[in-house]
Amino acid sequence: MPVSPSVVIGVDSSTQSAKAVAVDAATGRLLGLGRAPHTVTGTGGARESDPEEWWTALVTAVRAAVREAGVDPGSVTGIAVAGQQHGLVALGADHRPLRPALLWNDTRSAPQAAALADRFGGPKSWLERTGSVPVASMTAAKWQWLREHEPHHAEATAAVRLPHDLLTERLSGEAVTDPGDASGTCWYAPADGAYDPALLDLLGLTPAQLPTVAPTGATRAGGLTAAAAEA
Repeated sequence: MPVSPSVVIGVDSSTQSAKAVAVDAATGRLLGLGRAPHTVTGTGGARESDPEEWWTALVTAVRAAVREAGVDPGSVTGIAVAGQQHGLVALGADHRPLRPALLWNDTRSAPQAAALADRFGGPKSWLERTGSVPVASMTAAKWQWLREHEPHHAEATAAVRLPHDLLTERLSGEAVTDPGDASGTCWYAPADGAYDPALLDLLGLTPAQLPTVAPTGATRAGGLTAAAAEA
């Protein structure tokens, strides 16, 4: 059967691995599959991972899927990425990670989450503002943990990203997120479709440090950067 000249790639960047599938855009037929592992470190409540490894794993998985599909990379017309939520990626002025990312299942920030939940009138107020009450998995709690335990890293942070956001930016060159990912941070107001200024002030963040929230339920960016296409 001839291979369709139009191929789309789907990527799942999860806690433990990156998986990529190459699919015939016309028929939905699976053409190729690739996979590469992520390393998770930490003891006790700590769970950390190197964001650079996520990118390397994505590239490895996509290459493997395209190779197994037996198609020309130029036939790929689109790529979609689903990624783990809530994790904290702190980027420096060079836009590289300052430290390993705190993953969604890193529970060291439970005390910070409890303290935040008591602010702004308590849990009910947080629900009204963000749709969620701060818990250890939320990015706001992880950021507060970083501010308290590693202030030198917090002060050096030029940009804050979720794992999914980082990969989107590496692919497209655009700092963009979607409402679903943003709502897992506990500093985004779904009803307003914007970051909550009072919560950002509480957390010592500015909108300039955060990605733009796409107006739809899916983050849509332009084509790949030259570096991403080459990778």
